[in-house]
Amino acid sequence: MPLSEEEQRQFEQLERALAAEDPKFVSAMRGTNVRLYYKRRAVLAGVGFVLGIVVLMTGAIIPNTIIGVIGFVMMVACLYIAALSMKRISNAGESDDIPPPPPTKRHRTKHDSSGSFMERMEDRWRRRRDEDL
Repeated sequence: MPLSEEEQRQFEQLERALAAEDPKFVSAMRGTNVRLYYKRRAVLAGVGFVLGIVVLMTGAIIPNTIIGVIGFVMMVACLYIAALSMKRISNAGESDDIPPPPPTKRHRTKHDSSGSFMERMEDRWRRRRDEDL
């Protein structure tokens, strides 16, 4: 239910008074931009990926398999984090201060033939599992 004009005016007046009284509290409550957070996270994951390459090459130059495996695991983990961050950046709105909720899947019926093969298989598996319970 939207606020009336009078309520909006009072709300804005309260916000201005609070900002004037305690600017540190207001800045803490506003939070950070979600896009900025995920961009920073993606950049750090890219740096970690490059470090993983360095560790992998170090393991190849010094014939030590464990160091090479550690470098490879670092690369894969950083690539995964970067991919998730890029996905969240594309899903986040311009001025959102909180991450968007995860997408919900609707349950399909037998007659609903649209959707991917994997979704239909997941639905079949879910129905079989529910029947067994």
